[in-house]
Amino acid sequence: MSDTALTARGNAEASTRILDHQIQHLLVAVEHELRQAPRGTSELALIRSLQAPPWELIGEVSFSDPEKLYPVHFLLFHVLYRLRDQLAEAGECLEISPLDIRLTTQPVVSGTGLPDREDGLRRFYLDLERYRMPEDTIRKMMADFWSGRAPEAPPRSELLKAAKSLGFESIPGDFVSIKHRFRRAIMEAHPDRGGDTESVQELNRAFSLLKAHFRPDRHSDRGNS
Repeated sequence: MSDTALTARGNAEASTRILDHQIQHLLVAVEHELRQAPRGTSELALIRSLQAPPWELIGEVSFSDPEKLYPVHFLLFHVLYRLRDQLAEAGECLEISPLDIRLTTQPVVSGTGLPDREDGLRRFYLDLERYRMPEDTIRKMMADFWSGRAPEAPPRSELLKAAKSLGFESIPGDFVSIKHRFRRAIMEAHPDRGGDTESVQELNRAFSLLKAHFRPDRHSDRGNS
């Protein structure tokens, strides 16, 4: 394989990992927002919630431009269908449509709780190949559109503070443990459990810093820190 092909492959793998980090962040944020809206919400309202504090995970959206709206819509619905599968195992049902997105309970007698029938929309939105765009477009979007509010190079002192906010004694060596701890912390910070918006905002900021630290294109920086 030529050097050019190896570089292209490496860039594609890095972009995939960056995208997965952002999806993990969105999964937690979307679940939190849905639990805050027991009567349901719409795609538009959910996007606006994800644009606002404490999340600020989505930048400005041009709703009149289908080409620019598509990646926002697709990634949000990808997250919704992944979340639906996760919640089904716990006996919860996530109803998904552009005008009505809501959590309900469902009786689970046996099995996994996942839908029995093949869902064409689910199959479409879970296929990230449908989301693929030219490499330079993906990288620009990751940097300018979906990167959240984390600083470009988080100092180690800030990273340690962020890690402690999530209950770690030191900076974890992998992103997987961070995302699991973040999800649990956000659930515990829900107002129904005595939490508040300020707590969610602090947890979100901590996760954003650690997410930035684990971005694949900063691997060499971490090795030198």
